[in-house]
Amino acid sequence: MTDPSTKRSSKLLVLDTNVILHDSSCINNFEEHDVVIPITVIEELDRFKKGNDDVNYHARNFLRHLDEISGDMLSTDGASLGPGRGSIRVVISGLMDEELRAAFFQDEPDHRILNTALWLRKREPGRRVILVSKDTNLRIKARSLGLPAEDYTSDKVESFDKLYTGKRTINEVPGEVVDHFYANGGEVPNGELPFIPNPLANENFILRNGSKSVLATYRAAREAFVRVEKLAAYGVKPRNAEQSFALNVLTNNDINLVSMVGKAGTGKTLLALAAALECRSQYRQILLARPVVPLSNKDIGYLPGDIAAKLDPYMQPLFDNLAVIRHQFDERDPAAGRIQEMLEAEKLVITPLAYIRGRSLQRVFLIVDEAQNLTPHEVKTIITRAGERTKVVFTGDIQQIDHPYLDSLSNGLSYLISRMVGQPIYAHITLEKGERSALADLASDLL
Repeated sequence: MTDPSTKRSSKLLVLDTNVILHDSSCINNFEEHDVVIPITVIEELDRFKKGNDDVNYHARNFLRHLDEISGDMLSTDGASLGPGRGSIRVVISGLMDEELRAAFFQDEPDHRILNTALWLRKREPGRRVILVSKDTNLRIKARSLGLPAEDYTSDKVESFDKLYTGKRTINEVPGEVVDHFYANGGEVPNGELPFIPNPLANENFILRNGSKSVLATYRAAREAFVRVEKLAAYGVKPRNAEQSFALNVLTNNDINLVSMVGKAGTGKTLLALAAALECRSQYRQILLARPVVPLSNKDIGYLPGDIAAKLDPYMQPLFDNLAVIRHQFDERDPAAGRIQEMLEAEKLVITPLAYIRGRSLQRVFLIVDEAQNLTPHEVKTIITRAGERTKVVFTGDIQQIDHPYLDSLSNGLSYLISRMVGQPIYAHITLEKGERSALADLASDLL
């Protein structure tokens, strides 16, 4: 029997559907607090359970887990979630709250979920009832009615400002150290750079001494810093230090997972594609994929034409980057014609991300563009598709998120960076300087 005083001190958390569709294991993350699932949420999950998308997986997984939990989930005590943890129950609330009805005339799922929370607050006055939702608008509605509302933050990174950038700039480096990189085959043991504390695997460094400078990366297996040369990849030359770092890790066979973050025009997708083409002989196929997240949340069904015509607008930016690389060469250059040959032979494939679900990717160079619109679970699903000798590259701008329930701290790209930092087969670089044009850079900064 639960101690009544313990019940009163724990919170009563009412879950919105989008929390479950974001993370079907969410009920494992609420510690000693009790979880309430409004019956409306069960109805909504039933509509989502069929399909192959990530939300469909989460709906099915949660419903199966809920079915396995033994106990009376319709009782006030609910069913226990385990020792030291709270309970879970499904609530069928009463009539629509008068205050809620007066404020919002429509009878819709969000308002029924809100009504459940208000009903519980009146029924259990000794408990702190909190609505948990990924929907900013619903949280605002709840607070307007005096009901506490919070975002689901279990998979959020700690702080955007503390997110790993993949590089450090060290000024006033002894001149002889810089010279050592050029005179010693480009490799300097870790012990000779004591002024760099705790270097991470594949972390990049700009080392400066007045007019002298060198770009270096740390190789943890060799416990040494290695000079990074400014090398071109399939006709694309790096224009700044970060782009040099990016091409270095993108063409390194020992690094299987790469993430690149940067604002529009920094060259994320272009560099990844150029590196893939440069390394094409090592891979069976180059796959360029991006999630289909329509602007204004309009479904692709609104667009005319067959499925290829509907998807073409979302894939066009990838074709644009391919065209930039092709134009690095003269039309008669075999390198230009090779790109078209690879497209025709499906050695180079541009596809919506949903089309690679369920595949096992062997010897594939996979580039996932616009990865900031993926959830942490989607990122995990993609990486676990990687077979032997496959390289996965995620690119995106975590300040430009089109997904309605993600932000700069909760998206899959930020989550990936925070969890993978320091792993020997992973590298990250934040591209800071825009190289598309002065106009594009100005607009990105000021508008």
